Amino acid sequence: MSQALNGVRVIDMTHNQAGPACAQILGFLGADVIKLEEPKGGDVARVTLRDKPDSDSLFFLVLNANKRSLTLNLKTDEGKALFKQVIAQSDVLLENFGPGALDRLGLGYDVLSKLNPRLIYATIKGFGTYGPYSGFKSFEPIAQAMGGAMSVTGFPENPPTYVFPAIGDSGTGMHMAIGILAALQQRHTTGKGQHVEVSMQDAVVNLIRVSLRDHQRTGRPMPRTGNQLGRTVPGTTYPCAPGGPNDYVYIFAQPQMWTAFLGVLGQPELAADPRFKTPEGRWENREAMNAIVAAWTRQRSKHEVMRLLGDAGVPCGACLDTGEVLADPHLRAREMIVDVEYPTRGTYQTVGCPIKLSDSPAEVSRPPLLGEHTEAVLGALCGVAPEDVQRLREAGVV
Repeated sequence: MSQALNGVRVIDMTHNQAGPACAQILGFLGADVIKLEEPKGGDVARVTLRDKPDSDSLFFLVLNANKRSLTLNLKTDEGKALFKQVIAQSDVLLENFGPGALDRLGLGYDVLSKLNPRLIYATIKGFGTYGPYSGFKSFEPIAQAMGGAMSVTGFPENPPTYVFPAIGDSGTGMHMAIGILAALQQRHTTGKGQHVEVSMQDAVVNLIRVSLRDHQRTGRPMPRTGNQLGRTVPGTTYPCAPGGPNDYVYIFAQPQMWTAFLGVLGQPELAADPRFKTPEGRWENREAMNAIVAAWTRQRSKHEVMRLLGDAGVPCGACLDTGEVLADPHLRAREMIVDVEYPTRGTYQTVGCPIKLSDSPAEVSRPPLLGEHTEAVLGALCGVAPEDVQRLREAGVV
């Protein structure tokens, strides 16, 4: 079956998480993603937190499905020449090197756009290529700190808190995927490529826009409020049986759901309690209300609470731990958790494509071994014979 991005060739020069996440989603959607790596070692993520000495790390595997691997040493003249031949026949170059790295190699946007005017040159940086912080490097926690996310996360009595969902890394990758698709669409009209840039700080700021709105509403920095969402009660986490560290549910009963919620609790008489008759009253008496809810949830498992309230139309979610997410039947049914076979590891579990297209469903293929497709790519795009690839390999070019 034809994929949405069939015919689009992406050269993925990225490492770690933000860029690889972007390239992987494009690969899920059908692009031919060629991961360009250095011959010795490749993407540093191949060894990051490696748990098997003879296999690439799970960190690498979960971010590099649906790609081919080409190795080139861009510090050699032959390597640069081959790279330029590949770029001349590609649609997208994706890079997240440190500030100015490709320019110093003579492979910046000004050079490559002349070589291939249709090229989409996609740049991910911690703080972008211009502005006062453009020379600074960044990682996930720094992006969260500088984007304001840490300041609004956690409980008020604790320091600003880093969140593990990678809004700075994978969040930037998803923003970049949108930018690349937009540039490809515009190219249909203009025939020209362009430079697309997303910074990690910018992506985090975009994701916390509601908090920035609240600052403007109140005129002061948004405080940390723990798990409480706004002034809705119930609107936080509640403990469940048997009382383990992740035996919690999140309940968010909006005012129009109040009667249904009390019906599930088996306490419809609370509707007439003057403390709880209005949303404002429930907020003012939230400690008493939350105690009533917690007494009920503690008698039931988180999945039972979720089913009871969900069937009544009240939003509620069990707080799944990572093992429960990997085993969740709903995620399995939606192919969001899939099994992949990798030559040096065997079977592992990974995340599938969150974008569901009716006419071109995504399929997850295994990540590439380092340099696995070098001969095939150089043969197809550069006309390099197999025996010449071997010579280049011996010379340290590939």
